[in-house]
Amino acid sequence: MAKLKNIIKQLSTKDYESIKDALIESNAEKSAYLLQAMRERQLSDSKIMGELGVNTNAYYTLRSRLNQKIEEYLLQIMESPRTDILKKVANINEIIFTKKKAIAVATLKKLERELLDYDLSNELTIVYKSLKKMHIHAPDYFHYSQQYNRHVAYTLAVDKAEDLLAEYFKKYGEYTLSGDETDKLGLTLLLKEMNNVGALYESHRLYVYQSCMLIFHRLFVELDDDSLNDNQEPIEDILDNVEKIFKSYQLDSIYYHMNLVFEFLKLEYYNHYRVYRKAERYFEEVNDAASNLLTNYTLYTHPAQFLVTKVKRHMRLGLEVDMYDENEGLFHDYEVDNQDTPTYLTYVMYRAISCYYKHNYEESSRWINNLLNEVSLKKYPFIQLEIKIILALQYCLLNDYELFNQLVNSIQRQVRLLGKESCEHIVAFSKLLKTAISGSKRNKADKIRVLLSKMPEANANHLIITDLIKKDEDLIQRLSSQS
Repeated sequence: MAKLKNIIKQLSTKDYESIKDALIESNAEKSAYLLQAMRERQLSDSKIMGELGVNTNAYYTLRSRLNQKIEEYLLQIMESPRTDILKKVANINEIIFTKKKAIAVATLKKLERELLDYDLSNELTIVYKSLKKMHIHAPDYFHYSQQYNRHVAYTLAVDKAEDLLAEYFKKYGEYTLSGDETDKLGLTLLLKEMNNVGALYESHRLYVYQSCMLIFHRLFVELDDDSLNDNQEPIEDILDNVEKIFKSYQLDSIYYHMNLVFEFLKLEYYNHYRVYRKAERYFEEVNDAASNLLTNYTLYTHPAQFLVTKVKRHMRLGLEVDMYDENEGLFHDYEVDNQDTPTYLTYVMYRAISCYYKHNYEESSRWINNLLNEVSLKKYPFIQLEIKIILALQYCLLNDYELFNQLVNSIQRQVRLLGKESCEHIVAFSKLLKTAISGSKRNKADKIRVLLSKMPEANANHLIITDLIKKDEDLIQRLSSQS
């Protein structure tokens, strides 16, 4: 929210008036009012909600739509000069065939400078190809041939880096479900390949792509400790360097969007080192863009990690119940992709756990059952156990003995196949739930409290969904109240 207010305050008067007029013309009066309230009146959220007569969900939706409208307007302004340049590139043949050579060469050289400012390597190859041919009888032919070859190779390197980035985060998603050491090794090899590509050129774009992967790898795969990596660039320095690049290339549309990825990485970096005060600076912005992050950024990072971070943040602050009310506004236009199993699974379990904290156990169980029906998890038996035990918790709290017993029997069979030693926390959780749903009420709370205190820590590389259930007095009271 703070970031949206910041953007609105920093708009020029002309841009502010243009956006407000566009909102009014499109009959988006509430969005126009929200824009004006944040810009001119600087009202609090609760005051704005009261004057608009909307609840929290509607306010989140309204805020998200306003943010999107402002971004679209700013992007349109940014794209305008780029579009002009691209039109000139498309008309290069027209220039060559209709203008005198001196004028054509001067035009192409001017175009070269503009394209270098925008770092448009694909288009530069077209310009250098033309300049090379136009200087076939001149000494500059060799220079332009070299430039052409260099930019063709550079374009291929950038394409390779983008492919490696997408492949890395696809594999990382699989790693969150398997926790397999082979998958981990594959991630390390992809990082090494990315470093090799990045070493080919002094390129800010390759540095940005490399940083996306490197920071994430050090935070979530090879757990980073800067004090033990004297030969590595500290993460905080990388983040600062990337920010400088973004400021230097403000008209670059990819960087404009990639800024969200690095806001997310800053959040995760400070969260990793438990510098929660700094992490909070980035939480609201990433939270507001959660739907967009999950939908459009899976090629550049692993957005589902934010949902895990969000649950743990709310658990730490005692705000678990707030997630349910936020979700309708945050994800009102989110279209799930169940072919992206890691992201889809994490999203569904996030929604189910949000329902659990709101005491909506039936809705929680519907989310989980839909997931189990739509996605095959045979390749990921440990994740399947995690999901089933969360579902068993919902059945326990619903007092549905039949479904609970069926599910617990299924969990026990799977535990025997996998080995108790590899999923001790699941065994302990099952015992806890069976005690809760048993007919005996005598000292039930005390028994549950003892079992909870003895529950072992989960020790695995895959996503531990049971860690998102707060093991506190509230859980004891919920379970001990079952008859």
